[in-house]
Amino acid sequence: MATDNLATSTSPVADGPQRNPRWGLLHQVWRALLHSREASIALAGILLVIYFQSTAPAFLSVSNMANLAEYTATTAIIAAGEVMVLICGEVDLSAGMVFALVPFVMFYAHEAGVPYWIAILAGLCVGAIVGFINGIITVILGIPSFITTLGTLFIINGLTVTISGGFPVQPEASQLLSTLVGGNAVSQLLWALAIAILFQFVLTKTRWGLHTIAAGGNLIGAEEVGIRIRTIKIGNFMLCSVLAGFAGVLDTFRIGSIDPLAGGTDIMFMAIASSVIGGTLLTGGSGTIIGAFFGAAVLGILKDGFTLSGVSAYTFDMILGGAILLTMLINVHLSRLRAAGGGQ
Repeated sequence: MATDNLATSTSPVADGPQRNPRWGLLHQVWRALLHSREASIALAGILLVIYFQSTAPAFLSVSNMANLAEYTATTAIIAAGEVMVLICGEVDLSAGMVFALVPFVMFYAHEAGVPYWIAILAGLCVGAIVGFINGIITVILGIPSFITTLGTLFIINGLTVTISGGFPVQPEASQLLSTLVGGNAVSQLLWALAIAILFQFVLTKTRWGLHTIAAGGNLIGAEEVGIRIRTIKIGNFMLCSVLAGFAGVLDTFRIGSIDPLAGGTDIMFMAIASSVIGGTLLTGGSGTIIGAFFGAAVLGILKDGFTLSGVSAYTFDMILGGAILLTMLINVHLSRLRAAGGGQ
């Protein structure tokens, strides 16, 4: 009997199969990548940094890191607003033009004798009005947001060029104000990171964020449970425009001038690309602000790394397009795995 008990206690069936610790670690990494969009895009960014540093030793230099931080910050701030709009099932193409308009409103308000802090608020209020108009036309009149914001894109661009005469201006501000608002790469990146963290909290931990996800994920179901879809969408359009305008203000104090042709469609499409690469679905109902921040960083790393390596800008556009398509395929596949319990 004792021999039988000993055999039973030491049998492979009782103890179970022995797992290789290495495979256990790989399984944990796979689960982390599967359940966290942010982890996968952050890993991609780290690998890109290692690659470009090996091909261009100047990549991690202080001056180049400052350039990368400036690009990432501007794109990430606009992307935070775009994510909120995309998640609720809409899109804002006018954000890049608001980026250029708001600094001019701030400049002319200050020229009229208004203190800079109030002038900044006045400019952001104009941005909020643009977002409100976009939202009203989209949700009240039933015009698709793509058409609505495409129209306001041209209207705002024409307005900005008209009031500026097509010429850049140079605002004068104190050194303290410039530093606090975004006069250098560090402060601008800190603003972008703070905004990303704040809106990630809003998206995942507040009623507004959960209703935003519900509005994009299941519109009919959200309406049936009493979610105010119109209010959610109009509010997110306003948030997107305000953040785009704020990014323009930060760039103004960093560069020291306001260009009526700054921003535009380029920065808007980069913000949307950052959102998509970071894990936000264009179909709505799913997304992450932190992921968009990492997406902006990855785009900055790609653009800056290819520039230092002497790669043509045309090649960058090809790679960017391929990255967006590949990312969308991966995100859709991972979403299906999550729904099927693939991370267990």
